[in-house]
Amino acid sequence: MKDSHLCIGLAHQAKIRILACDSTSLVEKARLAHDLYPTSAAALGRVLSATALMGAMLKDEDEKLVVTINGGGPIGTIMTEAYGPYLKGLVGDNTIYLKYNDSNKLAVGLAVGKEGYLKVSRNMHLKETFTSQVALQTGEIGDDFAYYFALSEQVPSLVSLGVLVDVDTHIKAAGGLIIQLMPGHNEEDIQYVEELAKDLKPISSVIAEGKGPEEYIKELFKDAEIVLRKDIDYHCDCSKERFISSLLALPKDDLSEVLKDETIEVKCEFCSKVYKIKKEEIEKYYENVED
Repeated sequence: MKDSHLCIGLAHQAKIRILACDSTSLVEKARLAHDLYPTSAAALGRVLSATALMGAMLKDEDEKLVVTINGGGPIGTIMTEAYGPYLKGLVGDNTIYLKYNDSNKLAVGLAVGKEGYLKVSRNMHLKETFTSQVALQTGEIGDDFAYYFALSEQVPSLVSLGVLVDVDTHIKAAGGLIIQLMPGHNEEDIQYVEELAKDLKPISSVIAEGKGPEEYIKELFKDAEIVLRKDIDYHCDCSKERFISSLLALPKDDLSEVLKDETIEVKCEFCSKVYKIKKEEIEKYYENVED
């Protein structure tokens, strides 16, 4: 399986920006980390793909992007993070397997629901984190991100996100495509994107055919110039030290309650790794905890 990567291209004299990614291996790592059932895998995979592309729009590598979705559906909360070339994510319920009766496709919209929100937070190392939130439109994820771009960033966008789950539940193909009209675009640019939208293949099918992001961008826009190619990967930055720091941030009474056990077991929500922290590992820092 090829490593996941994304590309950004500019077309029509930089009046159209195209972002595309092959996130197959990345989503497969997420599936394995969380033991995801097909619909849970498809939902998280779509959000991870969109988050990867949005993360590529950040100006600095050390900025962090966090996407949170909760539509009131059985899957619960979906949360993803992009930081540098890395992504991580989680779902409230990893055991969702729903299909639409008429198409037999994975019912991501039913799993997510649409009575809720899509929230995007950017940590740009300023005093406050920039956060924007919109109401979910369909729960199918792609349409919801398109609505977010239009409402929160005033950027007309075509968004295609897809995950193909094989019969043995591994990720066969996953990817994302965002086409945006940039400032200075004209009616001709709008019409070109509208015509593309009519016959646009699902991005997961394109990836399954073996086309990479760069090849697909140039297929859609003959004059496209690729301005960025970036490897992306599923990677969790958790560590025992981070969990100890979190424990030390607890109120002193709560920490004293925790220290009644000789060994504390904690599990990372993003990668499912389990850490066993011994009492003495915390006690050596205990005297530094303020009341």
